[in-house]
Amino acid sequence: MKIYTKTGDKGTTALFGGTRVPKYHGRIEAYGTLDELNSYIGLIRDQEIDKLDFDFLIKIQNELFTLGAMLATPPEKEQLKNGKERLNIPKIDVDSVHALENEIDRLNELVPPMTNFVLPGGHTTVSYCHISRCVCRRAERLCVALSTEEDIKEEVLKYLNRLSDYLFVLARKLTIDTKSEEVPWIPQKN
Repeated sequence: MKIYTKTGDKGTTALFGGTRVPKYHGRIEAYGTLDELNSYIGLIRDQEIDKLDFDFLIKIQNELFTLGAMLATPPEKEQLKNGKERLNIPKIDVDSVHALENEIDRLNELVPPMTNFVLPGGHTTVSYCHISRCVCRRAERLCVALSTEEDIKEEVLKYLNRLSDYLFVLARKLTIDTKSEEVPWIPQKN
């Protein structure tokens, strides 16, 4: 498979179904940010973490590719002329959101209750989680903005909202795993 096609040399790219759009199009911004998020999650996975967290991050990385494919498919191109779905892959759905919620609940049982916001940092692994959470929030904002102009599946927005929560709780859990200190945010008085 050839990596370069030269079809994007003039600043456009193709969505699934062949529609060409500028590379700054909302769909491209959204799934490009998911790609960035996926790369940062790979950095978390590359750290010394337990197998359960590692395996769940692999699941998330696969789901982010699915989300990207869903975003790269405009609603009018979802069906082929023969009536079959263009994307013949499992979609992100309510079960995907529930899986994130279940994992958040599991991790939350492993960390002390929150009494303050926490400052990102303390260990490189924890920092990668916080960076991933921030990129996830940006992807969510881009998808919400896109949803005001085009049809976006509701599950996409729910999934990204839960994923950022998951990444926050994972950061707290990894703070414990790495024997790092969680630094509370305490506003300073003048």
